[in-house]
Amino acid sequence: MPRVIGVDIPNNKRLEISLTYIFGVGKTTSLKVCKALNLDPGMKAQDLTEEEITSLASHIQKTYPVEGQLRRTIAGNIGRLRDIGCYRGMRHRRGLPVRGQRTRTNARTRKGPKKTVAGKKSVKGMK
Repeated sequence: MPRVIGVDIPNNKRLEISLTYIFGVGKTTSLKVCKALNLDPGMKAQDLTEEEITSLASHIQKTYPVEGQLRRTIAGNIGRLRDIGCYRGMRHRRGLPVRGQRTRTNARTRKGPKKTVAGKKSVKGMK
């Protein structure tokens, strides 16, 4: 597997798909990179030469924020929102949806598994 910017990209996939394994590189960005370096997006990643891999890595690092740098930037932005105490920061702190989604239903990804609340007694049990 070729290693680009500390990430092993899959051998047997097309180059445009293999580059998306790098955090911060999507399909559009990978196509732009291939076009800038005159690489065929349809070629397999295992067919890259060492020179192409190094030029690929240097071009991506110079042009786009990727991997560690991007993760630090995102974490810093979220930390800033938490520190200033704005609405979005409070939602991040509480682990709730940040962008206005409803929470009465359909927020399981952010809220985690259901936490059952102990015992509302039924009407029959009260008699």
